[in-house]
Amino acid sequence: MAAIGFLYGVLAYVFFLATFVYAIGFVGNLPLLPKTIDSGAPVPLAEALVVNVLLFAVFAAQHSVMARRGFKRWWTRIVPESLERSTFVLAATAVLALLLWQWRPTPQPVIWSVDHPAGRIALQLLFWIGWAVLLISTFLINHFELFGLRQVFARLLGRAMPAPEFHTPLFYRHVRHPLYLGFVIAFWSTPQMSAGHLLFAIATTGYILIGIWFEERDLVAQFGARYQLYREQVGMLFPRLRKGNRPGHAGQ
Repeated sequence: MAAIGFLYGVLAYVFFLATFVYAIGFVGNLPLLPKTIDSGAPVPLAEALVVNVLLFAVFAAQHSVMARRGFKRWWTRIVPESLERSTFVLAATAVLALLLWQWRPTPQPVIWSVDHPAGRIALQLLFWIGWAVLLISTFLINHFELFGLRQVFARLLGRAMPAPEFHTPLFYRHVRHPLYLGFVIAFWSTPQMSAGHLLFAIATTGYILIGIWFEERDLVAQFGARYQLYREQVGMLFPRLRKGNRPGHAGQ
């Protein structure tokens, strides 16, 4: 059973990785992809708004419910604890794939368009910086645990998972949620902001802010005064102009 669980975790991770890489190209309108955020036959604005908002609602509901500590306690009565994170990753990736597949493009009207070469290069560079910050942040808090691989590997070897630690590596010394900051930078950094892209950026940013509120409530419950002090000293998405030692951060 441990070997089957390990294979399940690996397949869930591969599915996530492929979908995530596609999502980068989707948001960035990269050529050669079958569909991006602005490509494809445009649909009436009302249809695009209804369908896209519903897709975001499904995405937000899945993340908000399955990421909560109370749900995890109930869920691990049904699935092995070692598979809980991989199952979350699988479900989250499936919902993301649905959003990318069923997204209704709304390329018009154009909200802004940067035509100057230097400006376009700067925004494209910011786009890639955002994804780099996001990816590096996952490794700073243990990328393989975040996506369930560490758990299934430990189960395969018959080892217990260590207790979560509270630490602030690199980016986490300056902002509490650099992973989410990477998303925000990537979603808003575009030389041409269409109506559809704007909806995507607003919806994802709004959900990130809501998700941070729920996540921090769980982190306070888990780490108590240590996280409360960290929250007082370190900015949520942007650094605070304050000196002093900062207590640590832990991954989910």
